[in-house]
Amino acid sequence: MDHSPRFALPFLAPGQAQKEWFHNEALQRIDMLLWPVVEGPPMATPPSGPAAGACYLVAAGATGAWAGEDGSLACFTDGGWRFVAAIEGARVLDRTSGQMVERRSGNWETGVVRAQELRINGQAVVGERQAAIGDPLGGAVVDVECRSAVSSILAGLGAHGLIG
Repeated sequence: MDHSPRFALPFLAPGQAQKEWFHNEALQRIDMLLWPVVEGPPMATPPSGPAAGACYLVAAGATGAWAGEDGSLACFTDGGWRFVAAIEGARVLDRTSGQMVERRSGNWETGVVRAQELRINGQAVVGERQAAIGDPLGGAVVDVECRSAVSSILAGLGAHGLIG
């Protein structure tokens, strides 16, 4: 094996010539992947005049210097464009939106948080989705406004996925 299995970092071989080139290439990839930040959502066309160190997500149908690199992380360096194929679960920060972007099922997914529970100051505020609560139906005194308000609250909780 001449490279690492996850990010294709080049290995040095005994007696290899120009070791510094392979070492520097590995450092470039590590620099891209250590804490990846991209300049925006996936794009199919490379930007003109990117700054050295700027990274981008390559969208499907990429053109120009990015042709054939769909789904990759592209980073511009002094030596031109470098690409790392994204692996399932890879996460990057989108500098423009401040949101995490994650590689899921072959696509870049933005704004989705997966968790079993949300805690704020140690207090669980959102947990597993609960069963539906029925609309208010009975009672000796009919209060249409109250029933309408409770039904609206239940509909809102359901729309947000908090109850069935």
